[in-house]
Amino acid sequence: QVQLVESGGGLVQPGGSLRLSCAASGSIFSIPIMGWYRQAPGKERELVATITSSGGDSTNYADSVKGRFAISRDNAKNTWYLQMNSLNPEDTAVYYCTVHLRQASSMPLYRYWGQGTQVTVSS
Repeated sequence: QVQLVESGGGLVQPGGSLRLSCAASGSIFSIPIMGWYRQAPGKERELVATITSSGGDSTNYADSVKGRFAISRDNAKNTWYLQMNSLNPEDTAVYYCTVHLRQASSMPLYRYWGQGTQVTVSS
């Protein structure tokens, strides 16, 4: 059994910053891919950022957040983060962490989702 626990959402003024965290626990062998998605009201869930560990960390960002958001990971803690700077009202959404992991070396990758955390950017 694997659980993802998110934290760090909340209300922030335009131009402000927030940092989201997601911790994975349970039976985990390896976590090659960690990421964040978001879903605004009336819109589909969209990719925000991913970080892939393959010899070194490789990151990928949605165009809308490049230069403002940064994803990072702490492998020792099975935890990853999304630092969000220069937030604007268009960033308001429920943010979901996601992970592709293996529970054993012989098992395929499975995807898991966090419960979601609300980020509201408003004055």
